[in-house]
Amino acid sequence: QVQLVESGGGLVQPGGSLRLSCVASGFTFSNAAMRWHRQAPGKERELVAHISRAGAIINYKDSVKGRFTISRDNAKNTVYLQMNTLKPEDTAVYYCQCFSYGYWGQGTQVTVSS
Repeated sequence: QVQLVESGGGLVQPGGSLRLSCVASGFTFSNAAMRWHRQAPGKERELVAHISRAGAIINYKDSVKGRFTISRDNAKNTVYLQMNTLKPEDTAVYYCQCFSYGYWGQGTQVTVSS
């Protein structure tokens, strides 16, 4: 059974940091490119970051470049999203996706507010 379980979301003040984790099971994680997406209330889901199977190719949404870092640990079947200098407009539900096979996690809420 395929599972993608996100964690690490929460409430943070503007300028703060959070680290999201997504633990995968049920497929060969090291063979899969992974992505983080987000969906804010009333808006469409958008791609935030992409990482290739071995981590050699990484891409970011323009608005998060220099603030967010995607990484992966294939030994732990985990992909991370380090989010620094958070802004209120980063508030959304963040979803982990196995891009190679189309699997999705259930999402974790990130709220940036003073």
